[in-house]
Amino acid sequence: MSESAKVMLLGDIGVGKSSLARRLLWDKFEADYKTTLGVDVLAYDLALPSGPLRLILWDTDGDFGMSIFETVYMLGASAAVVVADASRPATLVKMASLARGFAERRPGREIRAVLNKIDLVESRTAQTPPEIDPATLARTSALTGQGVREMFADLGAGIVRRGL
Repeated sequence: MSESAKVMLLGDIGVGKSSLARRLLWDKFEADYKTTLGVDVLAYDLALPSGPLRLILWDTDGDFGMSIFETVYMLGASAAVVVADASRPATLVKMASLARGFAERRPGREIRAVLNKIDLVESRTAQTPPEIDPATLARTSALTGQGVREMFADLGAGIVRRGL
């Protein structure tokens, strides 16, 4: 594997960042898991038409909030997956804030806003903050796997298009 890209998983506590990573890596969902403390680093080899790309997923602790941008964790980040919980509207505000913060500090990098846990709500009732373009919002369920692999594949393709 020659190419790799560091991808930050950002979002409030309990939005499903770790569950999305587990669904991607091992295609499973665990209801019982330990809360991430600090950061967990995981790797996933993505097969793209342009060739393989290793995603280095930095699964961050939701307690960081906006202070994540002041840490060394952000150095070298090629992209961010910013997650909200479809059943908790307050996490949408945090998602928009984190997406804006990443875009300001890492201009030109790929960002995916992800509305996770769509299995818990009717999709049309899950609102999107005005700052997030609804056309670029990914809707996922780590529980069922809906949209997870597609979102990461789209992210990987975007990273390659931008030249890492």
